[in-house]
Amino acid sequence: VQLQASGGGLVQAGGSVRLACVDSGGTSARYMAWFRRAPGKEREFVAYISWSRHTNYADSVKGRFTLSRDNAKNTVYLQMNNLKPEDSAVYYCAAGPRVITSAAMDDKAYSFWGQGTLVTVSS
Repeated sequence: VQLQASGGGLVQAGGSVRLACVDSGGTSARYMAWFRRAPGKEREFVAYISWSRHTNYADSVKGRFTLSRDNAKNTVYLQMNNLKPEDSAVYYCAAGPRVITSAAMDDKAYSFWGQGTLVTVSS
């Protein structure tokens, strides 16, 4: 598994950004997820998606973020709408070949991580 994240940037509050994460290793991990780390804060869960496209989101992003995956392209997409300044963070994609649903919100469940992409939301 080799993860490459892209799509970050500077956006105004209320705007949208789409992040992508490609698994160039092509192993089609059972679960893929996004986490984020804001300056001075711990890394936190954002969303995960299973191979069968079951999704779950952090309460802070529900209704604004949508996670999807294209298994043929080994890619997940995080569509982020109605962005807020508090969404500013480095976003990391993660892959977990052996994640179980009950642990899918825990970063310790994921074995592989992308390099992170910075999203900055200006007010």
